[in-house]
Amino acid sequence: MSPWRSGRGSSSLARKSYGTLTTVRAVEIAFAAGWGAFWLYWLVAAFSMKRGKVPWSRRLRIRALIVFIVVALSRFGVFRSNGISTAPWRSALGLGLLALGLGFAIWARMHIGRNWGTPMTQKDEPELVRSGPYHLVRHPIYSGILVAGVGTAVALSWLWLIGVGLTGIYFIYSATIEERYLTERFPDTYPVYKHSTKMLVPFIL
Repeated sequence: MSPWRSGRGSSSLARKSYGTLTTVRAVEIAFAAGWGAFWLYWLVAAFSMKRGKVPWSRRLRIRALIVFIVVALSRFGVFRSNGISTAPWRSALGLGLLALGLGFAIWARMHIGRNWGTPMTQKDEPELVRSGPYHLVRHPIYSGILVAGVGTAVALSWLWLIGVGLTGIYFIYSATIEERYLTERFPDTYPVYKHSTKMLVPFIL
């Protein structure tokens, strides 16, 4: 093969490689922007919530444990982006799940209004919300964030499913604690609602 043909092939390969990297970078930026906008909205919306308290004693342990695990995994390089996906179908599916999950969480946050609180918060004047997304699942905000997390893992790297799994464990633990409190505050209505509505996944879980 002549040097001219060899050089042309190398140039074509370089352009293709550059195009792939550019696409991957654009997907990463899209996810960063989506999560950033979501948490910014969450921060602003938090100023309107009712007063409440979080019983920290035993609750702090599970949070500290999860933070320790995440830090340890990060220290060992588990979340490094060496295996970032370049498959277009994964990017499209992941972005779709991100939009669906974050949209569902925001819908739930808007619907619950001032009754929202950080995980395991006990409100001074709680209201039992059972309409809108709360008619589908008892903890739609948790559900939406987990779906968005799965979408992030699908589009970027399967290793992020570790983080989604840890978050899911924390959410289930938080939901269990919250439901004990709600059962005490609404002994006649909450058990019925709990029996008729799944925790995180409609008709399944």
